[in-house]
Amino acid sequence: MSSKVIHAIYTDDDILMQAVKQTREAKYHIEEVYTPFPVHGLDKAMGLEPTRIAIASFMYGLVGLTVAVLMMNFIMIEDWPQNIGGKPSFSYIENMPSFVPIMFELTVFFAAHLMVITFYMRSKLWPFKQAENPDVRTTDDHFLMAIDVANHNVEDMTKFFYDTGALEISIVSNDEH
Repeated sequence: MSSKVIHAIYTDDDILMQAVKQTREAKYHIEEVYTPFPVHGLDKAMGLEPTRIAIASFMYGLVGLTVAVLMMNFIMIEDWPQNIGGKPSFSYIENMPSFVPIMFELTVFFAAHLMVITFYMRSKLWPFKQAENPDVRTTDDHFLMAIDVANHNVEDMTKFFYDTGALEISIVSNDEH
């Protein structure tokens, strides 16, 4: 059994935001919104849960900091101690001020690179993956809101979305997008 979805197309992000709020007030289920650029506040207007990506970034930064500390301790103190600028090489704590830039850089390096990998895995963006946007105009200058028809009257929904400022409305089966 395939369900139907309404695709409402808008050309202005402010009109889209207002339409999303009206759609939520009307108790219609928004499956997805496709935009050519990030729209500030759209996630809150759609009622999406806050992201946990900041927690992941912090954890990745801690991994980078740990790798930096262990690497510098092993290389500069245990394995190959060197007298650079008269600094003692027998204690990590005494040398730590000179290691701060390396700790910072590896923290940022690990957080940034692991965040990119996490984003691609979470978004399921694999190399050579085909685009999934239902209308190619959403990559240029149009916004598309996909709304599940479920048990609602299609004619009433179509009129509702035209009233919210939609320029074009199409009804597709869930198998097509």
